[in-house]
Amino acid sequence: MLANIQQVENGYSARFERSLKHSAQEVWAWLTENDKLAQWFAELRIDELRAGGTVKFNMGDGNFEEMEIFVCEPHSILEYAWAEDRVRFELHPEPEGCRLVLEETIHKIAEEHTAKDLAGWHVCLDVIGILINGGSIEPQARRQEWETLYPLYVEAVASLPR
Repeated sequence: MLANIQQVENGYSARFERSLKHSAQEVWAWLTENDKLAQWFAELRIDELRAGGTVKFNMGDGNFEEMEIFVCEPHSILEYAWAEDRVRFELHPEPEGCRLVLEETIHKIAEEHTAKDLAGWHVCLDVIGILINGGSIEPQARRQEWETLYPLYVEAVASLPR
């Protein structure tokens, strides 16, 4: 299911939800432990896991963008800067595991870039689901999934009110 994208005060919100048959503690580890994080988003690294700490994004050219962590409530909420936007992960315990919510707050739509990011987050969440269940996924399969989703997100972003 595609993210729920809507206009909100001061911009837009893209909300993804996944029900996982794992505890919030287990899912938290995939969001915050660098060895696990690297398996689903190789460019990210948690430098200091605390409010005021940093997440580093490897730009691939020897440079790193440092993004401030705004909220860090273990096993519950992790929110940090995403360029001019924000990314917020929430974990909600459920009887058979937890619900993972990712909400990206987008201040300004850049159609092609926004669609790329949203398709990327979609694939990342799917990959977390595969990995946490003990599976694996080849880079080519990840790319194919992204290529399938990208045009759907282009269409969704293009239909947003401006």
